[in-house]
Amino acid sequence: MPKFIVTLSLPPHFSEDFIELIPSHRAHVSQLLDESVLENYAISADYRHGWLTINGETEAEARAVLEQLPLYPYFWQIEVHELFVFDSNTFRFPRISLN
Repeated sequence: MPKFIVTLSLPPHFSEDFIELIPSHRAHVSQLLDESVLENYAISADYRHGWLTINGETEAEARAVLEQLPLYPYFWQIEVHELFVFDSNTFRFPRISLN
């Protein structure tokens, strides 16, 4: 299945409405990770940028997943790119120890 990397920016200041949505947003992200719709979800330490890897057949499908996130109305500078190569330690066999 194709994978898409999403980069986005978050607002410089979080409103009360934004903060109230964080628990439902995190619950939705956790569900999508459990369902393998999302491969990765990361927010920068300064809370200004985010990166998601979404599994989907098309860019439109990946964008539809993104649009379902509770914090989506606050995302800006959204870029979605289909990946050709996606390699990660997660997909490798564990190292064997002879001890």
